[in-house]
Amino acid sequence: MEFLKFEIKDKLGILTIDNQKSLNALSLSIFQELNTVLDEILSKKEILCLIITGAGEKAFVAGADIEFMSKSNVMQAAEYSKIGNSIFSKIESLPFPVIAAVNGFALGGGCELTLACDLVVASNKAKFGQPEVSLGLTPGWAGTQRLPRIVGIRKAKEMIYTGRMIKADEALEIGLVNKVVEHEQLMESALELAAQILKNAPIAVKLSKQSINDGFDGDLYRGISLETSLFSQCFSTEDFKTGTTGFLEKRKDISFSNK
Repeated sequence: MEFLKFEIKDKLGILTIDNQKSLNALSLSIFQELNTVLDEILSKKEILCLIITGAGEKAFVAGADIEFMSKSNVMQAAEYSKIGNSIFSKIESLPFPVIAAVNGFALGGGCELTLACDLVVASNKAKFGQPEVSLGLTPGWAGTQRLPRIVGIRKAKEMIYTGRMIKADEALEIGLVNKVVEHEQLMESALELAAQILKNAPIAVKLSKQSINDGFDGDLYRGISLETSLFSQCFSTEDFKTGTTGFLEKRKDISFSNK
């Protein structure tokens, strides 16, 4: 991989976008590499959580490849949008939690990438925004769709219509991120969050994500029916027996088998 670094630490995958010359902008080459790496991640059953971050001190992902877009026609633009949306949807639908560790600029496509993740930990130096209108564009990778669902429609409209960048503390205030930490503590904090997730029953975490994602935009009662189905599935797992027995025996060393 030329622009990505991927490593596995026990049950945790760590994916770093590394194209620092362009502030980790999302080129077609990076999307191709992301597609390959995501397929590899899906094939590795031991991975139960993923952290995505950017290389360097300045940017998580500063946006799209503006030079490429400046030379693109309508058909090429549509294809670029479809490719990015396909990758982000693949990230969103991974069967385990995905944490964005935002170390710097998360603008345009970078902000949209965080929206496709389950949780976001941000450096106090991070900045977020959807500045596409300043380039004569709309967001192209579901910013107009995911952002209102996460921060509310009025705040999303404000961010998109003005193109204004917001700092990490404001991103926390509006619910765009889960936590803001000192820059030097970013990865440590993301790793701690991953560890809190990984200590729990993997099947229960997976089914919880499925229930939230599949039920969020639909009818409440259909969502409740889905939750009931997934809740009851847990009763057939070894992890359910392990968890409930350990609780009743007041054990603190419960270890789940993912079965």
